[in-house]
This record gives sequence, C-alpha cells and structure tokens, in this order.
Amino acid sequence: MEKAFQTLFAMSIFKQIEDLKNKAEEQIQKIQTQTELDQLHSSILGKKGELTSILKGLKDLSDQERREAGSAANETRKEMDLLFGNAKKQIESLEIQQRISKEKYDALKPIETAQGHLHPVTAVQYQVEDIFSSMGFRVMDGPEVETDDNNFGKLNFSEDHPARDMQDTFWTEDGNLLRTHTSSVQVRAMEKLSPPFRIIAPGRVFRYEETDASHENTFYQVEGMLIDRVVSVSNLIYIMKTFLSAFFERDVKVRLRPGYFPFVEPGFELDIHCLLCSGKGCPVCKQSGWLELLPCGLVHPNVIRAGGMDPSEWQGFAFGMGLMRLVMMKYSIEDIRHFLSGNLRFLKQF
Repeated sequence: MEKAFQTLFAMSIFKQIEDLKNKAEEQIQKIQTQTELDQLHSSILGKKGELTSILKGLKDLSDQERREAGSAANETRKEMDLLFGNAKKQIESLEIQQRISKEKYDALKPIETAQGHLHPVTAVQYQVEDIFSSMGFRVMDGPEVETDDNNFGKLNFSEDHPARDMQDTFWTEDGNLLRTHTSSVQVRAMEKLSPPFRIIAPGRVFRYEETDASHENTFYQVEGMLIDRVVSVSNLIYIMKTFLSAFFERDVKVRLRPGYFPFVEPGFELDIHCLLCSGKGCPVCKQSGWLELLPCGLVHPNVIRAGGMDPSEWQGFAFGMGLMRLVMMKYSIEDIRHFLSGNLRFLKQF
C-alpha cells in the first residue's frame, strides 16, 4: 500500500514538473519587457520559485524514483532556461528596434568638436623615422632613467670626464641619472642586436644647464648608429646628406668640423647653414650663420668592444641630432623654449 502511494506521488511530481514547463512556455509568449521576464523567471526557477517547491517532495520518494524525478527536473530546468534565454534576446531586439524608430539623427548637420593634433616635435620625429626607415634603419627606444655605465661608462667616458659633473647631469638618489643623450640606446642596441645592424633612437633627454634661445634643460634628440664590417666617413656623410635633403626638401649647405666625443674616433661636428637668417646671423645661430646640428663620427673601438663585438671585425658610425633644432630650422622658429611653454597659440600654428 505504501509503495503504491509513493508511485502515485512520484507520478504527481512528474506531472507538476511538466505542467510547470507548459505554464512557463505559455506565459513567456505574453511578456514584452525585460522586467516582466525577470519576475517570471524568479517565480518559476528562483530559489523560492515553483520548481523548488515541487522538488521538496522528493524526500518522500524511493531512491530510484528520487533519481528519476531529479533527472527529469534538471532536464526541465535546462529547457526552461533556454526558453528564458531566447525570450530575453527577442525582447532586447524589440527594444532596440523601438528605440531606433523613435530616435532621430540629422546626418547632414556637422558635429562641432575641438580636435587636437600632433605636437610639432612629435610630427617631425615621425617624419625623421620615416626617412631613416626608408634607408633600412630600425627605430629603437630606451629608458629615460639610465645607469651611469650605460650613459657614460660603456660609451668610453672616463671617470673624470666633465659631462659626469653635477652641473651637467641630473642624478637620482639611487645613483642613476636622467639620460643626458640618446647615445645610451647605442649600448642597448649592441647588447640586443646581432651585427650588422642600423638603428635610430628618438627620445627625451635632460641636461642641468641654463636655458636660452637655442638651449633647454629638457629636449629631444634622435640617435643613429650603423654597424657593419667595412664603414667609412664617406658612408656617414652620404647618409647625413641624404637625410637632410629629404627632410628639408632642398639642398642644404653643410660643413664638417673636427670634434671630440668619447664614443667616436674620429669625431666631427656637422653644422647646417642657418635657414632662419640665411647665414646672416641671428640669436639661434649665435650670429655665426651656422647652427651646430649633428655631432657624428666613427664608433670608437672601445665602444664596439664594450658592446661585445670585435673592433677588428666590426666598424660603425654614429650620430646624434636635436629634434627641436630640426623643427626650428624647418618652421623658422627663433626660440627653443616655445616648445615646452604650453602656449596653445604657438602650438596651434602647426
């Protein structure tokens, strides 16, 4: 008698589950908003919903009937979850269509917004990168806070070199420094790349010095380096003239003077005929008619050796130029301090 009662009770649970599924299908068809759908889902499948109430009766069934009823309930829950999921997608689609039908947009009316643009130094940096990339140079970067060894030691600066002096360099409390030139990327390039290679490295550098029309304590440079088996001064001059002609889009008068830099031997100062005053003399060129633009030379054997290469097998040239001075020559700007002044009237000209 008791077993027959359990069987009837199990059949009743199966029917309740089936009826609940049919009820859900019927009511879902009538729902038009997400709020109503959420409420129905909670009342049927929630923790305190109807399915949970039905399953409380499983405790009165035999083990076999409990497993069968539980399996049927889980299968029904999956089917109802699918029903609710499909209904949610339909409601969302309907709401979008209703919103589109109500909203209007005049495509002919222009939207007036303030647009920014590249800083002139950034724009010129991209141009420099494009020109050198066309000649096979790879663009590299390095940290602005450098070690003494990368900034000076591996570039053949002696321990008593004036550039190490506090009056020229910003030092940090941990013994590092704000790089004084992008030449430190030469060191990183030699450590990372296998020769032969050619790279340029644009970036910000820092010098502890007074500012004037042609000097800043924070400014931008671009470093260049080429390493190969046979490299001469004529290779250096050819690359520099090719770059300057492409950048200024005209022939530029230059001169090469002997210069001393610890990381090159021989070293040179490549000067450009001042384009602001056409050589007549101005504050930027210090009334000389020439602007010091491009220190360069053949890479010193000690630097090549510090980079892990044999100087009897590998040679190279290196150069560095001020990006800001390139901008000044290109756009006839008379004072380098304009670039970091934050003066929007000045920047909006470019």
